[in-house]
Amino acid sequence: MLSELTIRNFAIIDDLRLQFAPGFTVLTGETGAGKSIILDAVSLVLGGRADSTVVRAGSDRAYLEAAFDLPPALQKTILPLLEKEGLDDETDNHLLLAREVRANGRTISRINGRSVNLNFMRQIADPLVDIHGQGEHLSLLKPRAHLPLLDSYGDLNSEREKFSSEVTKLRKVQQELVSLRQDERLIAQRIDMLQYQIKEIDAADLQEGEESELREERTRLANAEQLNRLAAEVTAVLTGFDDETMAATDLIGKAERALNQLARLDESRKAFLENLQGLAFQLSELAAEVRDYQNKLEFNPQRLDEVEERLELIGTLKRKYGDNIADVLATRTRATKQLEQITHSKERVAELEVQADHLLHLIGKSGQILSKKRQATAGKLSTAVERQLSDLQMAGARFEVQFERETAADGAFVKDQRFAFDQTGLDRAEFLVSANPGEPLKPVAKVASGGETARLMLALKTALAEVDGTPTLIFDEIDQGIGGRVGGVVGQKLWGLTTVGEHQVVVVTHLPQLAGYGDVHIRVSKQVKEQRTITSVKNLDANGRVAELADMLGTSGETAVGGAESILRQVKESKKSRVS
Repeated sequence: MLSELTIRNFAIIDDLRLQFAPGFTVLTGETGAGKSIILDAVSLVLGGRADSTVVRAGSDRAYLEAAFDLPPALQKTILPLLEKEGLDDETDNHLLLAREVRANGRTISRINGRSVNLNFMRQIADPLVDIHGQGEHLSLLKPRAHLPLLDSYGDLNSEREKFSSEVTKLRKVQQELVSLRQDERLIAQRIDMLQYQIKEIDAADLQEGEESELREERTRLANAEQLNRLAAEVTAVLTGFDDETMAATDLIGKAERALNQLARLDESRKAFLENLQGLAFQLSELAAEVRDYQNKLEFNPQRLDEVEERLELIGTLKRKYGDNIADVLATRTRATKQLEQITHSKERVAELEVQADHLLHLIGKSGQILSKKRQATAGKLSTAVERQLSDLQMAGARFEVQFERETAADGAFVKDQRFAFDQTGLDRAEFLVSANPGEPLKPVAKVASGGETARLMLALKTALAEVDGTPTLIFDEIDQGIGGRVGGVVGQKLWGLTTVGEHQVVVVTHLPQLAGYGDVHIRVSKQVKEQRTITSVKNLDANGRVAELADMLGTSGETAVGGAESILRQVKESKKSRVS
């Protein structure tokens, strides 16, 4: 819902702020007072075309700002888009759109205070407002909106979702088929490569952990002479270099004998002897282990070459297939699985082709059923719209939904034909209208502009009130070419949109019979201050409404006042009867 509109330095408007309420709001005033300029401002802030001529003379820029309260249904659509661009507000149900037009022709668009490109502004603004009388922001003029509205009107959304799910299944099958139906040469190359990888890894006969063992062995083999010398030196120190040099074990033995005597004389020091005996045993064990290690050492250049070659092979495989042996073996497992899949791809292709054919027949059957229901719904909608048009003094007008299909070689099967389709079905639908008897049916976008278009849109909106999700509807020039009696009917229908579809409706009108139905009545006027024309607005109270409606009747005195009061009484009774 549009809650507030701020306009600065725009055309003849200096500085204006309008607050809008739910329900039905009417704007009235003399021709040229600025009513349509206010609607132009709304159109511009929604992403309409702008040029520097809209900037008020003497100003360097015009500024327009519109605040919206988002209903829950629109929050689900708009908030994800805002969050993706980092434009979400702290309060999820509020949205602020702003447009700045500079005298040099440059324009700036902002959402929640952040600059955005104009296309994104339009994407966000598009579902918020329909401006009837200016087709640029009129959703019903866009054929892509017609089929969803028709489905909603006929309560066909569940059937449409079922059809969409079948199409989604088909698309997945088709994607897998495309992947499998690659060029045979590429498949053959892939098979050769996978077979080579498996053969190369298998030939290496890799074992997890062997690389670290090989590196240790390479170190021993490369330093065999030095290791042998060092081990010999250790053995000699522990067991003796020659007959003349005492070994470490001999010295320990000598110390042991002395401590043995010491312990006999001083039993409190037996621990000395025990510790030394333990050390003697450890040295003996160590000497044996070092001697055994020395005996196993060998200088084997051939084995060193073998180890080097093995490590080089492992390094080559790691460069190709992974950071370690475990990764290389995992690559081999994946290659085996892929090779098996490709080898059996012909069987899988045949299986998928059967699935695709089945789904294409199923989609054709479901699409045909959905089409028949749509055609029945279209007939009901046409009757409803034509009835509304008759009430609006367009008794000879005709409305029709045109359905089209396109044949396609890869389309869904419908009997002996194949038709193109998408997630919405087999059909393309467009609303057609003939505003006058004898005139051919034309797309609604090509209907003559002005009151004729506005009344057509009102008829459509009234018929579709419960399923149309656009929260704010603005009508301009809707009273063009109609009299007071029909004006009352139009007013009743506009007010009805606020009760049936819970829309917010804003109307610019010159008809008092229509204006009488407003829940809020705003008078737009202009005056000259300091040789400049200024537009102002005023929310009218009960007495103000009577005075304004009397002026709109074009008479004066008690007759005009009586007529205005009569209109308001009739409206009150009409609303009361509708509510009850």
